[in-house]
Parts: sequence; C-alpha cells; structure tokens
Amino acid sequence: MSEGAEKIELQGCQVPRARIKKPSLRAPAGSTDCHFHIFGPHVRYRLHPARHYTPPEATIPEYEAMAAVLGIERMVVVQPSIYGTDNRCTIDAVAAFGLKRARAVAVLDESATTPELRKLHEAGVRGVRFNAVNGNGTPLQQLRTLARRIAPFGWHVQLYLHGEQLLEVASSLGGLGLPVVIDHMGGVSGDKGERHPEFQALLRLLEGGRTWVKLCGYRSSAAGHPFADMARMAEALIAAAAERCLWGTDWPHPNYMATMPDDGELLDLLGAWAPAAALQAQILVENPAVLYGFPPLA
Repeated sequence: MSEGAEKIELQGCQVPRARIKKPSLRAPAGSTDCHFHIFGPHVRYRLHPARHYTPPEATIPEYEAMAAVLGIERMVVVQPSIYGTDNRCTIDAVAAFGLKRARAVAVLDESATTPELRKLHEAGVRGVRFNAVNGNGTPLQQLRTLARRIAPFGWHVQLYLHGEQLLEVASSLGGLGLPVVIDHMGGVSGDKGERHPEFQALLRLLEGGRTWVKLCGYRSSAAGHPFADMARMAEALIAAAAERCLWGTDWPHPNYMATMPDDGELLDLLGAWAPAAALQAQILVENPAVLYGFPPLA
C-alpha cells in the first residue's frame, strides 16, 4: 500500500464514481476538459506536508476511462494544492496524454527562473494558478511579480477564490496585462444569485475583455446535487461572454464531501445552460483552443 493510500480516509476526500452516466450532450470533436487533476501514484509523487486534504490516487487510465464516456478528446491538467510547487505529476500527465491534446496549469512562486519557465512552456504549461481556497499555494501578493515573469510566454493567470475575494481583487486584475481565468464560476454561492455584488464583480471582469471563467460550479451550489441552483448564474456568464467561457469536470472532485458529482450529469448541465450546438462547440472546442493554444483539428 502506498504512503498516500494509508491516509485516504483521514483528510476529507471521496473516491470518484466508478460508473458515470453517458451524457445526452454529444460532445463535438475536439471537446476539452479544461479543469481536472491527476493524483499519484503516491509512492512516486510525494504529497506536500502542508496540504489541507489527502486524496486517493486518481490515475491517468482512470481519467481516460471517464473522458471516453463523455467524449472528451483534449484536456487541461491543473496542478492541485497537495503538491505545492512540485509540478512533476502534472507535467508527466501532460506528457502521457501527449502535447497534441493536453496542456497544463502549474503552480509556481517568485523563485521561478526564465529557463524554468521556458522548460515548462515546452512541456505544455500555459498558465499559473493561485489557489486562495485550499491553501498551500502561491500567495496573492506574488500575483503581479509572476504576471510579469510569465507574460513573455503568453500564459494566463488562473485564480481560485472565495466569492467575497472577487470584490477584493477585481480592481487590480485589469492592470496585469495578460488573460485572467476565474475558477469555479468565481466561487459565488448559488443561493446569492446573479444580482449579488460578488457575482456582479465577476460580470464586470468579463466585460473588461481579458477575463475568462470556468463553468464548473458544483462546488458553489448551496442546494447540492444535482446543482440546479447554479443555472441562472451560468446562463448569465454565457450571455455576458460566451467567447471566454470554458468548461471542466474538476475530476476527481477532491476535498468535496457532499454527494459525489456524476461527470456525465455535469456535461449535461452545460447542455442545459447552452442548448445551441454552436454555443456548445464554442465553449468546449473553440475557446480552449484559443486560450491553451491547441493545434487545429485534423
């Protein structure tokens, strides 16, 4: 048994569903999961001692099996907080998937050098994530410094925030001079609704033209499964900036102890929020190709 497996039940994680629904939405060619994580093997990729949760292993073959049910052909591996700034697991996953269909979002700090950034770029990294929710991440105080460092590579900044933090940081994001991606629909709770100041702050960011948002909102649902309370906010985000909306599963749904999401149902939620086939193709295929630099479909 690996070091991580011994601790699976100790720090707030579930195993993802072994079987998921085949979605009614037929994913168009080139559909992209823009947000998920790979964990382990734990004996190879050591867990950071300051992590806030301990997940079960979630391997590349397990992800591939889930993605095949959904019809996902491209993927963006996001560095999780359990590894800190050790991006080896994420980078190795991109290599295993192949650069023709995979990219990564890394976690770095101010110590990252230009040669290191160049090497990461060649490995498929296209953004840097700041996680202000789960801890063990780069502090937001380093945002401007890192933005300057990564700008020559055409990368973006990705922010995982609580809804109230949007109000604190929104005014400072426009001056970064590079795209900003907001995780998990801004972390605005579903019971606050689209008129709440936190959500209005997110809409204003989208109006600025350089902010993108991930339509992965189950974590913000106040009602819980099947997350129907997120529909109006999702529809408002799509109406505001469909050309900068992305979608992701957040598989294997770490540090989440409510009803485990079914990834097929999550894709069908997108189908309900964006019922037109052209809009689905924009969110699932065209937008990710622009932001992450995927090659044209063969």
